[in-house]
Amino acid sequence: MNQKPASGLRVLFAEDELGLRLIAQRELPKLGHDVVVCEDGAKAVKALEEHSFDAAIIDLKMPNLDGWGVIEQLKKSAPDTDFIIATGHGHLDDAIKALRQGAYDFVKKPYTLPDLATALNRIAEKKTLKNKAIALETQLVAVRGTVDIIGESPSMLRVKKLIEKIGPTDSSVLVLGETGTGKELVARRIHDASLRAQMPFVAVNCGALPENLVESELFGHKKGAFTGADAPRKGLLEVANGGTLFLDELGELDKSMQVKLLRVLESGEVRRVGENDPIFVDVRIVCATNRNLQEMVEEGTFREDLFFRVNTFEIRLPPLRERKDDIPQLARFLIARHLKRREVSPDIITPEAVALLKAHEWSGNVREMANAIEHAVILSDGEPILPEHLPSSVGGKTSNASGKPFLVTQFPRPLTLREIEEEVIVQTMEKYDGDKPSAAKELGIALKTLYNKLNQYATGESAEAG
Repeated sequence: MNQKPASGLRVLFAEDELGLRLIAQRELPKLGHDVVVCEDGAKAVKALEEHSFDAAIIDLKMPNLDGWGVIEQLKKSAPDTDFIIATGHGHLDDAIKALRQGAYDFVKKPYTLPDLATALNRIAEKKTLKNKAIALETQLVAVRGTVDIIGESPSMLRVKKLIEKIGPTDSSVLVLGETGTGKELVARRIHDASLRAQMPFVAVNCGALPENLVESELFGHKKGAFTGADAPRKGLLEVANGGTLFLDELGELDKSMQVKLLRVLESGEVRRVGENDPIFVDVRIVCATNRNLQEMVEEGTFREDLFFRVNTFEIRLPPLRERKDDIPQLARFLIARHLKRREVSPDIITPEAVALLKAHEWSGNVREMANAIEHAVILSDGEPILPEHLPSSVGGKTSNASGKPFLVTQFPRPLTLREIEEEVIVQTMEKYDGDKPSAAKELGIALKTLYNKLNQYATGESAEAG
């Protein structure tokens, strides 16, 4: 995609001198910035109402409405926009006043293009650091999983080799595999092996996004775009600018969002909800799913053109039951991680316990095994793990984490159907330690349905409906 550089800004340039406006209109785009030029303060305020900006360059002396009026409006409607004020020679007091009111910088007139370029570059660097901080906030430790790809089986060696090959490219990658096989971990390793490694890695679970907020989460929105949009917000595509966006559970996106995602992949254009002007982003897309997208294409529930776009390279992760030779090494790694050690000795787990681990089918894959190991480490009290320390579901002699059998039919009082439904879902979630895909599978419902139910319980909707 031929796009503007990741450092490019959306700039409002408010200036009454024609010569300076012409220079900004002609030269700032050459530096990678989008620019909206206004000849007075009133037009600048109108532009602020219609567009969002990363930066504003504001002349303090303008007709109709001076720069102070523009700054006042800017602080109300777009507080995240950094602004630079332009003031004439001998007006240092104005510059000091503007800085006290939150100006990022000031330039003295007459200024040169390099003066503007330097100030805008500083804002661009600040924006990149802020995006990285936002990206880090989206990364929960519980979601990140292991920090290394563990396993030396032929299938895992093939995965590692593929990552080495495609990591340094900008190609789209589709990671396939059952729940709990480590798809996000592979996406992170692809990012780490790329030239984008120092830029944000943003992970989003498409199945976890409420249907009415998917577009806002991915693309962002302007203030007032819909009820509750009290402030402008960057979408995750914009936060990931220059880096990698990992879209997990891609098959959960509806057809309308698939069209909009395809447009981003083809043009690099992102349109915030409520805005007409595009924002250009340079993002590498890595997708993952445990669903058969080819079958969904044939059924008409997934767009064929998007499938081809995201499937430039395909990495298939084997389920744990197909690489059981990796289980001893993986078990030691998980034990070390739980104990917060770099490594543990081989005899930390007995051969009999390893045999039980290798005999188990691991329908929840590495995620299920991590839960079983955590269970065993807690019960073993630092001693070597024995078969009896493993959960009963793995063949050990212990009960589940609560110490009680999992029964959904025993309730302390008569419940309504809605309350029974909630109780069953909550107990199933507890059984799988919060693993939503596994819980949805046992409940026989779609993952998105489970997310919707949990959101209802969190907001109290189910109780109100009952």
